[in-house]
Amino acid sequence: MAGSSDSQQALFAAIFKLMRPLVRILLRNGVPYGAFTDIAKRAYVDVALNEFGVSGKKQTKSRISTITGLSRKEIQRVLQIEDTDNRDMVVRYNRAARVVYGWVHDATYHTETGELAELAFESKSENETGGGVSFSSLVKHYSGDVPPRAILDELLQVGVAERVDGMIRLLAPAYIPKTGAAEKLALLGQDVSGLIDTMDRNIHGVDQPRFQRKVFYDNLSDEAAEQTHKMLSQKGQALLQEFDQWMASKDRDVNPDAGGEGRRAIGVGLYFFEEDVDDSSESP
Repeated sequence: MAGSSDSQQALFAAIFKLMRPLVRILLRNGVPYGAFTDIAKRAYVDVALNEFGVSGKKQTKSRISTITGLSRKEIQRVLQIEDTDNRDMVVRYNRAARVVYGWVHDATYHTETGELAELAFESKSENETGGGVSFSSLVKHYSGDVPPRAILDELLQVGVAERVDGMIRLLAPAYIPKTGAAEKLALLGQDVSGLIDTMDRNIHGVDQPRFQRKVFYDNLSDEAAEQTHKMLSQKGQALLQEFDQWMASKDRDVNPDAGGEGRRAIGVGLYFFEEDVDDSSESP
């Protein structure tokens, strides 16, 4: 990195810092360095191919080679690597999240006292007339033509719902996988890429930067850290539920009457982080 500009040095330092937790996940899941380099090369080629072309000209392997530093032979090899996209898993996540949203917010699926109802997979009247309140009707209303059994299996697998005496009970007010490493790792790709994409947009000084804020203090006690996490869990969940209701009212899958032009995927996220501070590294 000798001779690098200040911005490059800052970028390299940032990459090293963000790579540490990623490498920890890779090693924990048995992913060796060689496999990671293939994925990194594929990402380089994919971005160069789709985002760094010359206007009006077809992107070529020669230009991709110039941009990425990879040989044309290596580019061809990388393009033949099996697709690593987890789009199907993300779609399942979004479908399941809509079903959980409907269960939590639609009074049709609540008891007379306003509690979340335990649902039969199908109601007797549903079998006979096509009507009735059940898990199947919930899925049909909030997730379209996805088989109800597939959604149920998803919710059961990740620990968001359970079956009790033939009825289906919701265990959490949001789709947050409690089990199932694949589902959690799919969220890693979706959520972290969204944050980095927002930061990339803001770093390059676009006219309308995206919202990106945080608060940080480095001399709090263990007790204060626990209290802060508890406060975020309470107030953050309430804020996200408010956004959930607002965005669902504008989503044309949930609300076909929402209207509007174009199609965008929009997300809002909150997260808590903490780390130990080495007092010996500070001056007295």
